[in-house]
Formats: sequence, structure tokens, C-alpha cells
Amino acid sequence: PWQVPVADCAVTASSFDGYKGEAMSVGERTPTAVNSAAASARLAVGEALTNLAAAQVGPLTEVNLSANWMAAPSVPGDAADLYEAVKAVGMELCPELGVTIPVGKDSMSMSTVWKDGEEEKRVTAPISLIISAFARCEDIRLSLTPQLIQDSDTCLILIDLGRGKNRLGSSILAQTLSQMGQETPDVDSAADLKGFWNAIQQLGKEQKLLAYHDRSDGGLLATAVEMAFAGNVGLNIELPADTDSFASLFAEELGALIQVRDSDQAAVLQTLRLHGLEPCSSIVGSLNDSHVFRVMQGGEALLEEGLSELRAIWSDVTFRMQ
Repeated sequence: PWQVPVADCAVTASSFDGYKGEAMSVGERTPTAVNSAAASARLAVGEALTNLAAAQVGPLTEVNLSANWMAAPSVPGDAADLYEAVKAVGMELCPELGVTIPVGKDSMSMSTVWKDGEEEKRVTAPISLIISAFARCEDIRLSLTPQLIQDSDTCLILIDLGRGKNRLGSSILAQTLSQMGQETPDVDSAADLKGFWNAIQQLGKEQKLLAYHDRSDGGLLATAVEMAFAGNVGLNIELPADTDSFASLFAEELGALIQVRDSDQAAVLQTLRLHGLEPCSSIVGSLNDSHVFRVMQGGEALLEEGLSELRAIWSDVTFRMQ
């Protein structure tokens, strides 16, 4: 309604007079390949699935993937990285998830060489895997968006598939500081990713989720800010007192932020528990009536800005990051 272009996936109707359709999403974590090609490939698959989960698809086995590989195997070391990335996805993660990759393409010359006077120079792209996930959508009316809803009393629940590791390697925060960090996020457990998919699909079908946003691209702060902008509502985020606030806000671990009614909170947490996600699910926020975005930790305000002022700051920050 406020023309804020945020979404997790694309959903289209198959006909003018029905509610079945198609859903598609994209996942990519190319910067992570500078640190770990295998982790980058796994995260691309993970992000595509956490994005697609916003649509009502059904079982994970209904999802198909398209893999677009880019590499420069003629450059020493890149062939080994490419092998590790393909093995991580094609022989390990996707078989564990029960997801197929029936189609894809590759570009194997992602390096350029030129002469600057007598000096030869080369630029080589990191191993890149762009995953497109697509599936039939059983009911497009049940698709979730990041738009926060002012519907009685609600809370925000963070589902953290990184299970508190909050690894900052290759994050946008690290890049703005001209570094890549060390340990990167990863798909540590295919079972967790499967449980996440099944839980979100069940809760979406039961209409217990008001809003949904994947948090693996930008971290918790970017996710929460985008949801606040999309809903044009103030938001309070409360971080645990004993955590690193920067890591908590900027780690690009897999997961999602969901909005649920307080009356449904117990049922939602029970569903997450049944899918093995209780240890990585926590209530982190609530809406406010003052159009202010607040981040608190241990009773201290780390950030407190009006939505309009924050929009201006965020637009400038995003421009500079790009």
C-alpha cells in the first residue's frame, strides 16, 4: 500500500478465475565464495528456499531448482573451488533435502586479462552460483509478504537457522569496512532447513502468520527495517543482553522474521518446536504506535529513529553500499 518494493518471491496466477499459480525465488551468496566456495553454494540454495517459503507450495519435494554456475577453472585454485561447490550442492545438500536440479547453465570464463604498459593484469570473479527455485503454488491468496500488519496485539519471532553463531564473514557489514572477515554463515543442518520449510508451510496454510521476511541477505536489522517500511509502522526490536549487538543485527545467517498474533503465539511456538526449531526461535520484537524504529539491548537504546528519518538514512546507506 505504501509502494515499498520488498518481497521474498514472485507469485503469479495460472488463470483469471482460479487461485492456483506459480512461485519463483532467487538465492545467491557470491561474496561468501571468497572465503568458502562450498558454503557460498549451500547458502545460495538455502536462501532460495527461505525466500520461496513465503508462497504456499506444499512439500519441499515439489520444488525444483535451476543452477547458474560462473567460474574461471583455468585460474589456479578455481577448478578445485568449483568442484567443492558442485559437490556440496549436487551430491550432498540437495539429495538430503530431496530437491532436484533438472536444469541450469554455466559460464566458465569469468576472468579477464589485459596489459597496462608492460604489466599484465587479471581480474577474476569468485565462484558464483545463482539458484532459481520454482514450484506450483496451491493458493496464491495465502502468499506471505514482509508487510507488517496492525492487527490487535502481535509479536515478531526470529527463526535463526544459524543457531546463535552470528558469523559475520562476507557480510555487507564486513564489506563496508573493506574486509571479508573469516568464518562465514553456512547451511549447518539440512534437517533444520527442512524443518523450517515444513513449519512455515504449515503455519502459512493455517493462516497463523501475518508477515514473513527472509533475513539471510542483510541480517536482522535490514530485515526488520524493510518490514517496518513495508507496513508503515513503528517497531521495537529487543536484543538479548548477553549477545554481540553488531553480530546479532548484521550476521547474514539463514532464517526469517515472522509476525504472529499474540493469541497465536503459543500455537506457533509449538509448531516450531515440533519441527525441531525451538532452540533457534525467539521473540525479538513488537509493533509500536509512534512510527519509531527502536533497537534495544538490556534496556539501552542502540537505535531510535522516526520512520521518515530512517528512510532517508537507509536510502543513503544503501546507495553508498552499492
